[in-house]
Parts: sequence; C-alpha cells; structure tokens
Amino acid sequence: MSTQGESAGSGEIRPFTWTAGADFGQLVLRFALGGTFIAHGAQKIFGAFGGPGINGFAQFLQSKGFTQTTMLAWLTGLTELVGGALVVIGLFTPLAAAGLLAIMINVVILKWGGGFFLGQQGAGFEFDLALGAMAAGVVLTGPGRLGLDTGFFWSRRPLGVGVGCLALAVAATLLMQLVFRV
Repeated sequence: MSTQGESAGSGEIRPFTWTAGADFGQLVLRFALGGTFIAHGAQKIFGAFGGPGINGFAQFLQSKGFTQTTMLAWLTGLTELVGGALVVIGLFTPLAAAGLLAIMINVVILKWGGGFFLGQQGAGFEFDLALGAMAAGVVLTGPGRLGLDTGFFWSRRPLGVGVGCLALAVAATLLMQLVFRV
C-alpha cells in the first residue's frame, strides 16, 4: 500500500516539497556568512583578531581614495558586525544580507585591478566575490524556517523582497562610489 509521496518501487514520483535539508543548509550558509562578517566587523571596530581598528581602517580607506573615511570606517564596521549578527539569527535577513552584499561589491570594485586569484600579494578578489555571492543567495532565499524571520512577509515571499533588497545593495554601492570616492 503506497501513500502520497512514496515511491517504494511502485513507479510513483514523489512530489516536490520543501525539506528540512534546505532549512539546515540555509542555516549553515547563514552561520558561515554571518560569522565571517561578525569577525571582520570586530576587526574594524575593536581591532580584534589582529584587525586595524577604526583609525587603521580609516587610513586604509583614505589610501584607496575615499573621503570622509572615519565615518565610512564606522559604517562599514557596524554593517559587518550588526548585519552579520542579524544574518546568523535570521532577523531582517534580506536587508542585513543586502548590506553585506553592498560592502562586498565595493571590495570587488576596489580589488578589481589585482586580478581574480588571491595569489601571494592577497590582491585578488576571489574570496570577496564568494562572500558577495553567499550574501546575494541569502538576500534572494531569506533565512529559511530556522530563523527569527519566520512568519514575516519577507520570509514568505523571499524572491520579491530579495529583488528589492538587491536593488538597495546596488544603490548603496553606487552611492559609495560616486559620493565618497575621489
């Protein structure tokens, strides 16, 4: 006796349904992405893990042709730290991941001339592109059912909200490049 969804040799095709594997996979993705950004934000804000701290990061931004670098250092560090934490817990996920994506688009633009591969100089953008792609994936898929966003409209319609958040990430990138870069 076969029930709906079983294919115990009867030739029935199991219908496509959402699985717990997708939710756990999304959780792993959120933890890896958010955890990485929490660590990067802590480097920029607190100087943790051998990071430059706000003043060191502001000096780096100035050396790359940015203006108002102290404000941008705080904005970047806080976006990484808070956005990473929100992605980990799955709260306001599309917006938080869009903030992380905007940072990574700017980093790829900044490192474009250094080539794709990290190489010996660390100038390539392959790692940054991978983080940006992970962020874009989270923007478009939402947190899954294992996040605090469960039940909010943006978790029930992640693609529509995600496309809007992708547009915000691109707008933030353009703003950064046009207003704060010499």
